Amino acid sequence: MAIVKAIVREMPDGSSRRVYPFHLSLEGLEKAIICRDEVDYDILVKYVFLCALSKNVIIVTYVVVSNHLHVIMLAEDDIHAKDYGSEVRRRYAMWFSRKHHERIMYHDNCVDVRLLDTYWYIRNAIAYVFRNALDNGESIDTYPWSGYRAVFCGGKSRVWTRPVSSLTKRERESLFHTNEDISSCTWQINENGCLEPVSACDWQYAEAMFNNSQAFLLKIIGEVNVSQMQQELVDGPRVRMLDSEFFKMISSVSERWFSKPVSQLSITEKMRLIPYVSRTSNTSIPQLARGFGLEREKIAEIISRNR
Repeated sequence: MAIVKAIVREMPDGSSRRVYPFHLSLEGLEKAIICRDEVDYDILVKYVFLCALSKNVIIVTYVVVSNHLHVIMLAEDDIHAKDYGSEVRRRYAMWFSRKHHERIMYHDNCVDVRLLDTYWYIRNAIAYVFRNALDNGESIDTYPWSGYRAVFCGGKSRVWTRPVSSLTKRERESLFHTNEDISSCTWQINENGCLEPVSACDWQYAEAMFNNSQAFLLKIIGEVNVSQMQQELVDGPRVRMLDSEFFKMISSVSERWFSKPVSQLSITEKMRLIPYVSRTSNTSIPQLARGFGLEREKIAEIISRNR
């Protein structure tokens, strides 16, 4: 499979950085409902983008459904991506707690981040994100809490919009529930005060992943193995794997990164791979030691050095 290469993008802070695509999933404890009405949906979508500003990542696309959130983002590395996910969880958990007087997301186990390191992976991840509308009984192209409406529309909104830069301080606080200065953002809101995705998503990146062909995107949406993507992007990362499954996983990553099995990796290559596996998998130092054939002390040293 072809490896996704880093691209240079202008970040929210104005700097130019080499970035990679990541998938974020966020859900409540025991898959609790996290959006109970349209206000909840609207606020969570807006936090997706407000947190992207503060954590310096770029949103490619997203979907919010009643009990979870998916985001495809561009970030410098998995540390920045995870930090972004934690900030979304923190801010929305505070909102939900104040409004509903319940705690549904109070630790980072509710958040998982995956590097989308092949074109097959990112295409199927984006298709899977859009498919969530179907799984919730909605149409993909009309579901209001998705970034699908940002792609293949020529960069133009299909409805009347108003620039966020024109909002008064009171309107900003009312609609976005923030005191942050967003006057320089190019975002647009519609007549209901909801954020229009085409004004905030990097839709050019999403379209490029499908060779700028809407027909190609629709083909992948129709063919995506939902169960497989659910396991790889949502369920699998939250469950501690058996050693046999763990070894298959790191072998697959090793083949993608270095085109050779784990057993043939040099110590330098293992030192590159171990921190990534540690941060993106539900694993332990003993399991890492068994999988990579190193002493536990060496694994601990490598992980500590990269924190």
